[in-house]
Amino acid sequence: MYSPRAVRLTPVQVRARIVRLDLAETFVISREASDHAEVVHVALSHEGVVGYGEAAPVERYGESAASALRFLEEHGSLLGDDPFALEEIGSRLAEIPGEHAAKAALDAALHDLQGKLLGVPVWKLLGLPRAGPPTSWTIWLGDPDDMARRAERSAPRFRRLKLKLGGGDGLDVERVRAVRGVTDRPLQVDVNEWWSLEEALAALPQLAALGVEYCEQPLRAGDEGGRVLKERSPIPIYVDEDCHVLADMARCAEIAHGVNLKLAKSGGIREAIRMAHAARALGLGVMVGCMLESGLGIAAGCCVAPLCDHADLDGNLLLADDPCPGVALVDGVQVPAASPGLGVSVPHV
Repeated sequence: MYSPRAVRLTPVQVRARIVRLDLAETFVISREASDHAEVVHVALSHEGVVGYGEAAPVERYGESAASALRFLEEHGSLLGDDPFALEEIGSRLAEIPGEHAAKAALDAALHDLQGKLLGVPVWKLLGLPRAGPPTSWTIWLGDPDDMARRAERSAPRFRRLKLKLGGGDGLDVERVRAVRGVTDRPLQVDVNEWWSLEEALAALPQLAALGVEYCEQPLRAGDEGGRVLKERSPIPIYVDEDCHVLADMARCAEIAHGVNLKLAKSGGIREAIRMAHAARALGLGVMVGCMLESGLGIAAGCCVAPLCDHADLDGNLLLADDPCPGVALVDGVQVPAASPGLGVSVPHV
């Protein structure tokens, strides 16, 4: 007869530090330009095994590396003593508002830790295929000729290109026309909230004629014109800044044809998977995106990619030097490692 005994459980130990990621080139979008990004690496220790995750905070959402680090230092005890209790841990973390990037780092580190404890890669732990769709390569915002030169140089290595628009100078269609003049690769565009409804309605038919497959976040998040644009756009509209967590999905279905899932917005792999399934139920297309991240952050995104139609997981490829290698670009696809956990080599945290 089974007789339970008291077992002394060891709490999961949390360490974290801020890491600077230098970019190979200045990265320009409609609202900002960056030469580097600050992320936070977190290490979770349990039974002599360490799992790693990365927080890529977004200033647009009121988060920073400093606020993410503070959250991890103040609330690490909420992980408890069972790294497999994801639902309970998630419920405890959800009681504290905001800091989704820090929560995503904890979620990724817990998955990495689980995989290492069990001896399997995270994608297999989740019951998903190893690889998702090919990643787009981002052509950051510049003048039309400059974007065309960079697109022509990058096209042989990637199977699709993502063009950053929102120059505010009336040249966005010319940017796309210039790029289309040098490559026949599939194109998507990302406006980062920079058009008005009138500008979008004028530009989108021209982009459709140039073969653009879909447009990401043309309007400001929360713009009620999204309903009109969804009805009148000749190409699919995907939302990014409008789409954060599962609770946003119903409204996204009213204003868009698809959603861009980012772990830094959703709070991690677990929530992003819920969102992907909800999107399918609502008839939405699904893409997985990223911020400027190292291979550690991209490895977590790769675990969600097999559930998606499109992937934009090039953050680590934009760096001058990736401190966390492990993800491999194979024929344009970001492929996670087959080793246990996320399969990424992480410097000491």
